[in-house]
Order: sequence, then C-alpha cells, then structure tokens
Amino acid sequence: MSIDHVFAGLPVSRRDVAVSWYEKLLGRPPDMLPHDGEATWRLTDGASLWVVVDPARAGRGLVTLVVPDLDAEVTALGWRGLTAGSASEVPGAGRKAHLADPDGNDVVLVELLDRS
Repeated sequence: MSIDHVFAGLPVSRRDVAVSWYEKLLGRPPDMLPHDGEATWRLTDGASLWVVVDPARAGRGLVTLVVPDLDAEVTALGWRGLTAGSASEVPGAGRKAHLADPDGNDVVLVELLDRS
C-alpha cells in the first residue's frame, strides 16, 4: 500500500460549534467548507483533519497531534480559550495532554522525546 495523504475524520453533532472549537485548537479557520456538514483543515502536506456531522457517532472519535513543544502549545491554547489537561509522561516516548471537543471527541497533543 502506498499512501500519499492521511485524511482523519471526527464525527460531530453540529458543524458550526465544531468549527469554532477547532479554529481555537488549530489557531485558524478551516481550509475547506465543502458543504453544511463538513469542515477540513490541512495540517501538513500529507495530513488533514476533517469534522463531519454524524450525530449518531459524535463524540466517539480520537485523534493524536504530535507537536514540537507541548508546553508552548498548551499555553497558546489557553490564550485562545481552550484548556488542556495536565501534561503526563509517556514512558520512553514523551509527554501528552488531552482535550475534549464539545461533543467529547478526544484530542491528544503529544510531544515526542528527542531521539537525535
């Protein structure tokens, strides 16, 4: 299998509420609003985050975003009105902090150990 792009989706109950929250998380508006039930942010050249209205599955999603500086990101989230949980160690891997979107989808920020 050869993969060019990862398009990760999270089910939400209301697009506009989700867009407002994810704009705070990511620090910018979505890159695409294809229709009333979807919004997409391009995160890197090879990864996008997609929210889609699906009330039956809303709140059951999980996404992990690897960041270079967890403390800086958690501080920036606070400035944008979001609160992450306390950072915890992941033995042998790094540190992580959890947030939940308005539907309860679990968003995990992870800072990996420097392995250079």
